Amino acid sequence: MEKHRGFPGRLTGTDFQFTLRRANKAGATPLVARERFADRRPPDRKADEAFLTALIEHFGEDPFVRGNLDAGRLAWLFGREVVPAEDPFDPADYDALLRVDYRVAYTNFPHLFAEGWTP
Repeated sequence: MEKHRGFPGRLTGTDFQFTLRRANKAGATPLVARERFADRRPPDRKADEAFLTALIEHFGEDPFVRGNLDAGRLAWLFGREVVPAEDPFDPADYDALLRVDYRVAYTNFPHLFAEGWTP
């Protein structure tokens, strides 16, 4: 499992985890897209924004290895802002390649991008 050095481990001041310390002996938790409802709590939405911001700052538009990124946190963005970067894609592989879909990220979180920037 690749560890992403310099990536934040959690949202500051909360228990929202962004990375794992070690690989699961039983294998990686499969990534599944979780539906985001409009009535989600503000702290949950803030965690999504902080995680997406960290992904954009750390990887940009380049493909990245899933590695030690938390499956639960990825699941809230998976299938929308974070998409598979390879075909075939194994959702239960620590070495699976992902990428940030800037067009969808900008549509859903426009305030995270520099003013005047468009995809």
